[in-house]
Amino acid sequence: MHSILAALSVLPVSLAIADGSFYGDPPDATHPWAIHDMNRPQPPVVVPGTPSSNEQPGQPPSDAVVLFGGSEADLQKWEADKNPPEPTKWVVKNGMLQCVPGSGYIRSKEQFSDCQLHVEWSEPEDIEGKSQGRGNSGVFLMGQVEVQVLDNHNNATYPDGAAGSVYGVNPPMANPIRKPGEWQSYDIVFRRPIFKDGKEIDPGYLTVFINGVLVQDHTPLEGGGGHRARSKPRPFPDMGPLKLQDHGNPVRYRNIWYRPLPKRAIDGGDTSRMSEEQTKAKRTEIAKTIRADAATKQGNEKMLRLLESLVYASNAEALSEGTAMADAFVATMKAVPSDKLESKKAEIMHVNSAFQYLTKFKLVPDSFKAAGELNAIVKANEWDKKK
Repeated sequence: MHSILAALSVLPVSLAIADGSFYGDPPDATHPWAIHDMNRPQPPVVVPGTPSSNEQPGQPPSDAVVLFGGSEADLQKWEADKNPPEPTKWVVKNGMLQCVPGSGYIRSKEQFSDCQLHVEWSEPEDIEGKSQGRGNSGVFLMGQVEVQVLDNHNNATYPDGAAGSVYGVNPPMANPIRKPGEWQSYDIVFRRPIFKDGKEIDPGYLTVFINGVLVQDHTPLEGGGGHRARSKPRPFPDMGPLKLQDHGNPVRYRNIWYRPLPKRAIDGGDTSRMSEEQTKAKRTEIAKTIRADAATKQGNEKMLRLLESLVYASNAEALSEGTAMADAFVATMKAVPSDKLESKKAEIMHVNSAFQYLTKFKLVPDSFKAAGELNAIVKANEWDKKK
């Protein structure tokens, strides 16, 4: 006990609990983190890109994977959509990837899954044909589901085959297509279907912006769509390429990149709401990490980190050591002469806040007497009253 008392009284104490510690509502059965939880991983820093103009493409974000940036070398990132693979006959002209009619679809050698995808495309200025025969191409996510590319500037077609449609599934909510020869942009958020034991548990979704205008709002994939026949729910592969369609028109592409997205909770990801089984496992993992951090600290910092781990998962050793350190802290404060106690106010209030949180949410047993004893010191000195 004497060694604990010495450690608590001699070591410097941080006077402010980190934002979120012992603060917001604690974890529950489907949320592994507390509200405003500083133990939650920080979002990765991404340097944003720059917007495109009709004259030149913009720059992708810093974490984007570039599939076509305008160089001849980028053509090596693509191949003809054939098995066995062979080089594509599409060409690069003036920094643009151009379809050679009759050469067939192309696919990226890069394979990916859930993503944010950016694609820019331009229709031939010389208008030929109508409806589906005018500037037809397509962007196929994972090679499975098509977002239609079509010249719909003053050109009507069946709505579920218009530019921005999930082809054969859902028409776009608007037609913001610019005139032929100008550059159009697709910004797409894609989530593949999730199946378990042969049953669909998430249909997968597409959100699509054309030229900054929302045209698909979290549209379920319904099996991915297709021509004439209604598609039915089906699993997609874990990974797949991006495919671009040759439909007999010399459509041009530029500035193609994607950003992989974190997994959804239903696919094993760490999001706000998770299954009870996932949440329990994650809370156990968080508590273990906090206990490991506590082992690197001393004094009040160690005590509070040990007790903080109990917010996520019970642990007999952490409770025993944390309780002993809490009892020692209270004993130390009780021993401070009354005329010196004011100098300890900030330290006491800091620790008392943590103790009261733990008891309020019943994260420590009734045998945790330190909370009541420390709060008695606070009340005796009327520190709990607003002034």
